[in-house]
Amino acid sequence: MRRGGWVLAVMFGFGLGAVSLPAAGPTWPGWRGPRLDGHSTEKNLPTKWSNQSIAWSVGLPGQGHSSPTIWGDRVFLTASLEKGRKRVVLCVDRRSKAIAWQHTAFTGPAAATHGMNGWASASCVTDGELVYAFFGEGGGVHCYRVDGTPVWQRAIGVFDNKWGSASSPVLVGNAVIQLVDSDRQAYITALDRRTGKPLWKTPREFRVKGTEQTNFRGWSTPVLIRVAGRDELVVNGHAAVCAYDPKTGKELWRVMTHRGRGTPTVTPGHGLLYASNGSDAILRAIRPGGNGDVTTTQLAWQTPRKSRDIPSPIVVGDYVLIVSLRGGILGCYEAKSGRQLWLKRLGTNFSASPVSWNGLAFFLNEAGETFVIKPGPTAQVIARNRIESPAEEVFRASITPLAGRLYLRSTSKLHCIGPEGAGQ
Repeated sequence: MRRGGWVLAVMFGFGLGAVSLPAAGPTWPGWRGPRLDGHSTEKNLPTKWSNQSIAWSVGLPGQGHSSPTIWGDRVFLTASLEKGRKRVVLCVDRRSKAIAWQHTAFTGPAAATHGMNGWASASCVTDGELVYAFFGEGGGVHCYRVDGTPVWQRAIGVFDNKWGSASSPVLVGNAVIQLVDSDRQAYITALDRRTGKPLWKTPREFRVKGTEQTNFRGWSTPVLIRVAGRDELVVNGHAAVCAYDPKTGKELWRVMTHRGRGTPTVTPGHGLLYASNGSDAILRAIRPGGNGDVTTTQLAWQTPRKSRDIPSPIVVGDYVLIVSLRGGILGCYEAKSGRQLWLKRLGTNFSASPVSWNGLAFFLNEAGETFVIKPGPTAQVIARNRIESPAEEVFRASITPLAGRLYLRSTSKLHCIGPEGAGQ
């Protein structure tokens, strides 16, 4: 996992109070996987599939967009029922192919949200002993044992974000980190992962000089990296990409943006951090390791996208790929220089962030069709894999690739794709 002399820090270590964990088996422990970049190192994952490739499906309660989090035989998801007035954390058993447990995390008035977002978009994170979920206002942060036993719950206070929440919790040493961006009292916080006790809390509201822009309305998830002997917790945002000290919460550096809409999660690779901002987006590559406002000093390159990007970028080899929300405008760029190599319209809408294995990139659209892309100087679509489903079954969660199989979550179902002889 070394890239360009720095280390992509996975969730459980780097001198931050590492916790003893149970044996894992196959794991995809949280948003964007064990390397926090959407990559799987497995070699036996499928490239082509259809409805005939579905090994099993499980109907889910209510609706949700959280991506499948897997530890061993357990698949952790969230969902909302009764138009957001009830929110649940649930576990699907991969062997019995059924819901093993379901726990109501919140009942009460449904806060405002966007129609594409809903009330259950943040993915769970787990260490194999405890599992954590976030529901924004009312729901807050919830911790359970993997058998479904409640452990603790922490309210988040004011959450004034009319488009709802989607930032997933992440684990760093003995802490669970949660981004709470909103129109008022936005912050990032660390909670003790066993007790929920606050460890630190850092405000994220600041004005951009000469504008009314503030660093609120965020939906991205923090990413932990290590550079030049220092751990940095990096998060995209409405007004800036910021890095924090994961031990204290102190802001280390920021790169300002005047485009807003810091939705995609920052993606690491080649010693850089790739971030997209704005409804008329700009794709940027940032050098980590700075101090203070480094907008003019740590920006390696930037290039206009002229589209709205919801999915996060993905780095495959020497290339960065990113697809737009509307129309599916897929762009491929040189990772080190930012030079645009090509644009290709895939069509329809894309909300799910891409994943990668075997040197290929997989882009799932909202209709359940996955475009398999071979990155390179020219656009190569090597497969189009469609899961035929009713129109109301929308795919906004990212694919989870694990143990020879793929797990695709729609608003109402969990599909397992792969041969019966593969893992569960």
